[in-house]
Amino acid sequence: MLLRGSGEHTGDDYDLTAIVAEGVADGGVAAGAALAAYADAFFLDGSGFAAARERLEREVGKEASVDAAAVLAIFNAVVRIADATGIPLEETKARMSVDIRDALGLEG
Repeated sequence: MLLRGSGEHTGDDYDLTAIVAEGVADGGVAAGAALAAYADAFFLDGSGFAAARERLEREVGKEASVDAAAVLAIFNAVVRIADATGIPLEETKARMSVDIRDALGLEG
């Protein structure tokens, strides 16, 4: 939602299907392939995480890689809390994101 909104504001065109596509594409995001590999290594099985972290740091620098780690951590925590407590997606956000969820095949 935020990336799509940012793109609409700046005129940038992001390919959000890169999130679920086979292989790692950048999706129109600077260092997007490295960011995706970093997130995949963390959320999947952890294999290759050190290499993905090193690649990300080479591509974006130490400060930005620390920011990416913080985003990864908070996203992981918030999603787990929402899932564990059964917090539903708010109706407004559900309406706003129906096209994205459909495009990404997230509706079951």
